[in-house]
Amino acid sequence: MKIYNSIVSWIIKKRIHQIKLFIDHPHEVQEELRQSLVDKAKNTDFGRTYDFNSIKNQNHFSERIPLHHYEDLEPYIYRMRSGEQNILWPSKIKWFAKSSGTTNNKSKFIPVSNDAIEDCHYKGGKDLLSIYCNNYPAKNIFIGKSLMLGGSHQMSPLSDRMFEGDLSAIIVENLPFWVQLQRSPDKDIALMGEWEKKLDLMAEQAIKEDITSLSGVPSWALVYANKVLDITGKSNLHEVWPNLELYMHGGVNFKPYKTSFEKLFPKGINYLESYNASEGFFGVQDDPQKQDMLLMLDYGVYYEFIPLENIDDELPITLNLSQIKIATDYALVITTNSGLWRYVIGDTIQFTQKKPYRFIISGRTKHYINSFGEELMVHNAELALQQACSSFNTELVEFTAAPKHIYKGHKGCHEWLIEFKEPPVDLNGFIDKLDLALKAVNSDYEAKRYKDLILEAPKVHIASKGLFFNWMRTRGKLGGQNKVPRLSNKRVYLDELLSMNS
Repeated sequence: MKIYNSIVSWIIKKRIHQIKLFIDHPHEVQEELRQSLVDKAKNTDFGRTYDFNSIKNQNHFSERIPLHHYEDLEPYIYRMRSGEQNILWPSKIKWFAKSSGTTNNKSKFIPVSNDAIEDCHYKGGKDLLSIYCNNYPAKNIFIGKSLMLGGSHQMSPLSDRMFEGDLSAIIVENLPFWVQLQRSPDKDIALMGEWEKKLDLMAEQAIKEDITSLSGVPSWALVYANKVLDITGKSNLHEVWPNLELYMHGGVNFKPYKTSFEKLFPKGINYLESYNASEGFFGVQDDPQKQDMLLMLDYGVYYEFIPLENIDDELPITLNLSQIKIATDYALVITTNSGLWRYVIGDTIQFTQKKPYRFIISGRTKHYINSFGEELMVHNAELALQQACSSFNTELVEFTAAPKHIYKGHKGCHEWLIEFKEPPVDLNGFIDKLDLALKAVNSDYEAKRYKDLILEAPKVHIASKGLFFNWMRTRGKLGGQNKVPRLSNKRVYLDELLSMNS
């Protein structure tokens, strides 16, 4: 296995030279990619509708093709789910990634072409390992198995030739056999739909294997880790898997979970973040000493950016990569090799660097609180919570927050529901620290809190153990890439959870 580890590490590290190419020539790579996508799809139903034959440059591209949200593309996608081909993309598509739809309760079905599987999602996974091997040349990650937490898939109700489900399940289903040999759990367990039964079987199999890497959304990884510790009676995961050296994560901000993972791995472990959504693989943490990610420019995804302040304009302006500014919130717009054309994905990012282009995920276009002009983004909330938890030596499990408007003579405030591993002894002190931290990271919030003129101090409820898990179960959203909506201008999520809290 040592020889195998050395060979695979050498092969996978060669990709670094291609990454360097788009780092050195980002605009040229993106320009060429955009035109390639247009040329390839010019004879699709969508391409004929928007006269792709006449698109020769960026101006033509933005003039001919309007911005799209999921609802705009849904009629095309419905036809594809029903078995029609050559609609949005020319190559055959039979897979649809079912998105949890964090901005509403409606499921979204994102087409996933073979081009995207090979040149985007698989490429991203290989690049993550390539970057890891270059940063940690002495590591032995390929000696053991990789444990991947994911979801399931099923036949589409619209056609027996189409399949839909969690992106991770689509990836597992299409992995080459030699990769299947290096991963855990077995395919039949990994693709099970009943999450709680799958959790048990995954744990029972994996405790007998040499696991060297783990990947999955942090919240579900902690649920899985606790299941393994319950079964084995061990106090940490290094007692179960002494060679486990890497955790690959994404989906939510990792900072609030870092303390919990450090306790699971007392010998220390390496962490790498990726931005891999149902719509595409967009970013990789290429420097373990930094918290931002490298924007991956040769994955069949063309990028545009809408300044967040213009997102609600009737015809919002879009910028290409060469026009962006540092430390500005942008709504991400993508065109992909699965047929998502100028698609507003719903995520917001901030660039931290231009040479090369690195960024952080700052939130969601509809996943924030701005009822009083405070513009509280998810990354503000997570950072403030992390600081408050650190001050009170407690660990966060999950949270959600929403505005509470004027009531019974009180001014408005933000109302939080937080599940802790162990609640802080002094809840009022915790609230004060959270409030101070929010003021420190968000000047708009600080202005609205000035002398309680507009906003009063936050109101915090302590969630009962397992509340968020049980709530997600009632909504049929356990496991995979499903996530708790953390901030919302509306109270629907918070009020549902408060009604269940005991």
